[in-house]
Amino acid sequence: MGLRFSKMHGLGNDFVIVDCRARPLALDVQAIRTLGDRHFGVGFDQLLTIERARDARCAFAYGVWNADGSPARQCGNGVRCVARWLVRDGALAASGPQQLESPSGPIAVELLADGRVRADMGEPRFAPSAIPLLAERERDRYDIDVVGNDLEIGAVSIGNPHAVVVVDDVAAAPVEALGPQIEHADAFPERCNVGFVERRSRNAVRLRVWERGVGETLACGSGACAAVAVLRKRGEVDNEVAVALPGGTLDIRWSGPGETLWMTGPATFVFEGEWHG
Repeated sequence: MGLRFSKMHGLGNDFVIVDCRARPLALDVQAIRTLGDRHFGVGFDQLLTIERARDARCAFAYGVWNADGSPARQCGNGVRCVARWLVRDGALAASGPQQLESPSGPIAVELLADGRVRADMGEPRFAPSAIPLLAERERDRYDIDVVGNDLEIGAVSIGNPHAVVVVDDVAAAPVEALGPQIEHADAFPERCNVGFVERRSRNAVRLRVWERGVGETLACGSGACAAVAVLRKRGEVDNEVAVALPGGTLDIRWSGPGETLWMTGPATFVFEGEWHG
């Protein structure tokens, strides 16, 4: 018998979702890579597993694996898809906030009347040790070495590490060339996701993201949160920002330090399947 799965996406950031509430995922790194291959498998940016919660405060837990088989600590677009999957399954209430257990801790989600999902992504963490980033002290801007060149970035953890690069024109940003170089820069001991952000106004930005272990994706929920958090901390955007990604727009709200950050966006079912790998 094959592996039953659901295919979903959040603004084109696509996922294979596997129900692991009855038994744990029985795939090694190579099998995850094969399943994620868009020619020899099903294809995905991340694999998501739905599991029994270990934290008594949470209804369910979920796991995240990148297309290269590496584990991830958070996935903003993914948690919205997990929430919609659980609501469709009848396992989660269709209204009101619910708690899910992510690999980086509890996260509140709520299905809205228009079908979108709102998620509490927690308070952004800027301390270098929390990201982690090799730096002596917390700054709004860091100069890091990238293959022998100094590059200015912002850095933050949204449950996973992010570097944020401000650009004049996101369409012309060297995402494929610079993204992997920053991801593997010595300053980030656990690698990082890399966002290239263009500020259009105090309430609107454009963003492209090179995701750790995946490459450039059509959308990255935690990347959108990271970009807004870095710009908001610098005083360059207001507390509500529309983030336009190649796959669509996410609405991010963050009032600033001491407050949690909220992300709102769609989660879409594509098809159900069974993989015989």
